[in-house]
Amino acid sequence: MANWNDPQPTRSNNSAGFGASPSLDGRSLSQSAFDLGLRRHMLSIYNYMASGVLLTGIVSLLFANMLSANPAMMETVFGSPLKWLIMLAPLGFVMAMSFGINRMATSTLQMLFWAFCVVMGLSMSTIFLVFTGASIASTFFATAGAFAGLSLFGYTTKKNLSAMGSFMTMGLIGIIIAMVINMFLQSSGLQLAISILGVLIFAGLTAWDTQRLKTEYAHVAGTDYAGKAVIMGALSLYLDFINMFQFLLQFMGDRR
Repeated sequence: MANWNDPQPTRSNNSAGFGASPSLDGRSLSQSAFDLGLRRHMLSIYNYMASGVLLTGIVSLLFANMLSANPAMMETVFGSPLKWLIMLAPLGFVMAMSFGINRMATSTLQMLFWAFCVVMGLSMSTIFLVFTGASIASTFFATAGAFAGLSLFGYTTKKNLSAMGSFMTMGLIGIIIAMVINMFLQSSGLQLAISILGVLIFAGLTAWDTQRLKTEYAHVAGTDYAGKAVIMGALSLYLDFINMFQFLLQFMGDRR
């Protein structure tokens, strides 16, 4: 995941601008305000992420139904270079948002995030043509449960997960290379290994990204950058969820 907001000055928990008068529970008012702001910040990230996943699912299902009902359209989409445009477009959106974040307004990032979710839905529509609806649903709920538990762990743990995050990022590069190689080998055994490793890697990234986003709130709280941080944080968790779901579907899904 791109470290899109590193060049921000460190801010202390007292940077919210409140005085240090004690609250009823003995903590400073500034600390209470910071904790409340953090909860709102993370809730905004989860709301964006969940809304994005929902939008992707709706678009994917509708597009798959259109393709099933119109064989000529399916041939046009998957029998032409348009297939590659649909497959690679989501990557283009991610790169544009990651590298252009400092130049873009928050509203522009919002628009790109929703557009990315729509294009991702088009790209993922083939899963409804390959796998049964029941297995897709069961895999989705299994992924949702795992994601919730892993994200909660990342949010509450006192252990620094930075080392694990670096290891998982290197593992992600490894499976991308393996996937490219398997495009030529077409090995079912290698594909199974990639799927299992993919689930484990994105499980670890979910916990690490959650902790990273929680920690980074101190750097963006009270700044104009906070809105961008919410969108990019949602994008990170969205990618963790979607990738974990797709890898899990490879060995949990029942093919038609």
